[in-house]
Amino acid sequence: MPKNIITRGHGRTLTKQHKIGIAGVCTLGAAAIAASAVPSSAETVTTAAPATTAHVAYSTQQIKNVKAAVTDQLATESVKIEAIAAQKQAQAATAAKAEAAVVAKQKAVAEAAVKKAVQARAVKLAASRAAERPQIQQVAAKTYANNLDGWIREALDIMKSKGIPGSYHGLHKNIMRESSGNPMAINNWDINAINGIPSKGLLQVIPPTFKAYHVAGTSWNIYDPVANITAAANYAADRYGSIDNVNSAY
Repeated sequence: MPKNIITRGHGRTLTKQHKIGIAGVCTLGAAAIAASAVPSSAETVTTAAPATTAHVAYSTQQIKNVKAAVTDQLATESVKIEAIAAQKQAQAATAAKAEAAVVAKQKAVAEAAVKKAVQARAVKLAASRAAERPQIQQVAAKTYANNLDGWIREALDIMKSKGIPGSYHGLHKNIMRESSGNPMAINNWDINAINGIPSKGLLQVIPPTFKAYHVAGTSWNIYDPVANITAAANYAADRYGSIDNVNSAY
């Protein structure tokens, strides 16, 4: 029977493959010894000298070195993996930040565009309304001279706005006959005076008549020229149809 002899390496560290090969050889040797010990049915059992068992010496230091090398390699790989993961995480954070900045910029641009459109619409609407609005011309307030001509003209404008008939000529002729154009004139001798209600003003109106025919918007002072004229013309229109129809005391 052949002996199993394993030649020990000289000065070389056993690798994992070496260990597996040695273990396989030992197993095969043990199996061969077991087979030779069993006698065959056709042959006589012969006694042979026992096979010398091969002993393999393992260095504890070598195993420790291998384990340390594997551990160091795994640690290095772990550090690399962690570094790669950290780098990817940083890249993802940077990309997310850049995307958020782009979104914020787009939102700002959109908001600015909307604001600009609203302002443009407001300006356009204001211009349209201004065009539709009728142009109102500022009319200076009409002024009248503080004399008989001015009093008559102002009274005629008020009478026209109130629908009271009368003309410049009709007013002027009756004023001259009644008071000679004196707004402070007063009659202290006629029947009205005797009754305690003397006629007063440009058109010699008694207080009850002035009060009854007073024209809104004018003074309540019976001596006021415009108030006196408009009240007298209002009374004449009611009594005679117009101050123009009065040619004597009324």
